[in-house]
Amino acid sequence: MYTEVHQFEPLLPADARMEPLLAKAHDLSRLATTLAGTRVPPELRSLLRSMNSYYTNRMEGQHTRPHEIDQALRQDFSKDATLAAKQRLAIAHIEAEQALEQRYSGPDGAAQLYAPDAVQDIHRALFARLPAADLFTPEQEPIVPGALRQRDVRVGQHVAPAHATVALFLQRWAAFYGGVRRGEAALAALACAHQRLGWVHPFVDGNGRVMRLHTHTWLTAMGYTGGLWSPLRGFARSTERYYALLADADSLRRGDLDGRGNLSEQALIAWATYVLDTCLDQVRFMAGLLDFEAIKTRIEACLVFEATVLKNGVRQEALRGLHYLFLSGEEMPRGEFKAMLGMSDRGATDALGALVKRGLLKSDSPQGKVRFGLPQHALRFMFPQLWPEAEADSANI
Repeated sequence: MYTEVHQFEPLLPADARMEPLLAKAHDLSRLATTLAGTRVPPELRSLLRSMNSYYTNRMEGQHTRPHEIDQALRQDFSKDATLAAKQRLAIAHIEAEQALEQRYSGPDGAAQLYAPDAVQDIHRALFARLPAADLFTPEQEPIVPGALRQRDVRVGQHVAPAHATVALFLQRWAAFYGGVRRGEAALAALACAHQRLGWVHPFVDGNGRVMRLHTHTWLTAMGYTGGLWSPLRGFARSTERYYALLADADSLRRGDLDGRGNLSEQALIAWATYVLDTCLDQVRFMAGLLDFEAIKTRIEACLVFEATVLKNGVRQEALRGLHYLFLSGEEMPRGEFKAMLGMSDRGATDALGALVKRGLLKSDSPQGKVRFGLPQHALRFMFPQLWPEAEADSANI
């Protein structure tokens, strides 16, 4: 049973073995900062929150189908109690992610995330959004939002620290990782902090979600995501490897060449390499999707399908207006959008109404300004392979 903080050393690889990680972190910092500055419609960021919720909950075996998340966002919950509980959990994650990004913004917010109170705050931000009936583990043990565990636990082969020492380990975790401020080193430290937080296993339930929310929130606070990507998608698309490397980094040191701490330095390096590679992959993928010339072509393909296959009143003449709204990321008066269609007033009114009905335009009121919409059924055209499960789920909508 672990009771002394030196027992989860090393918290970072030795300086002599950091160079490959720092090189990856440098690339990530450069590419992610550029991507984060991209102007996009707010609907894209909203959709990505739903996607993040879907993927992190799928990793825990408690996910809903993408369209069921969409229904829950409209307060349309299933009559099936089990499914409704999963929908509530999905919505809680979406709301918690947004709230945490606002609460811990900027470098100061990122620094605050390395505090035991912040770890508990993340847990509370998620679980306090659930009704009391949902706050039980599969074994019917109560979940208290933000409360550290009060019993000893085993996770696979790993026996987590004694419950009486959890606060002590969290303090060491916070003091060490919070002290790593240099750009590239801080990114490598974030990867290691993710694993070591799981090693401590502070809560009875929800540790994985808290770890992933912590990593996501820190990256956002430091200006790396801009709400346009998250490692959660990458982790979920390599779940087996995520859990295998996470567990392997719990291992004890493997001989004299494996660092000087109690735990394996080689396994920690392998884990951190995976995290940085996953982040780089997500940044590069999203940067490719946001090629603005390609976006115009994909919007056109969507409109052609709607107009010629579904024949639902959507008009191909909407391309110019939709492309403009995407590039600007802003709203536009309805009259201005209709003028861009080059149609009669009656025809333009009908075409605009069809776009709103299909979710390709969004508006907060019947006569209000319009903005670019991104319904799940349009993903296969506009952002192919971004959320494949949503594409398949909504193919017939």
